[in-house]
Amino acid sequence: MKYMILVNGSQQDFDTDLPAEEMKAIGAALDEFNDNLRESGEFLDAQGLAAPAEARRIKIKEGIPVVTDGPYGETQEVVIGYWLVECESYDRATEIAAQLARCPGPESVIDVRSIME
Repeated sequence: MKYMILVNGSQQDFDTDLPAEEMKAIGAALDEFNDNLRESGEFLDAQGLAAPAEARRIKIKEGIPVVTDGPYGETQEVVIGYWLVECESYDRATEIAAQLARCPGPESVIDVRSIME
């Protein structure tokens, strides 16, 4: 089965200037995490998303699309990245997400969702 692991954060995560050494450690940990998933055959894709300040939101108001540039004051948490994995069970996808949560970096809430097929 396929699962999407969604990493949630906020504009603050992008506004915080982390020391170069810490950024390097985060990158190395995520590279190792991805390599392990590739070796197990569970990795399908992973991407980080641009800051919420660079996003656009489209809502329909009276039948007309209304575009709003980010960030959005009413929304504290947004998806800042994702992993798409294929594994044997929801439990295994949850284990993968828990491993991701242990990687260095800002504390994030992580959601696991099954892909409808």
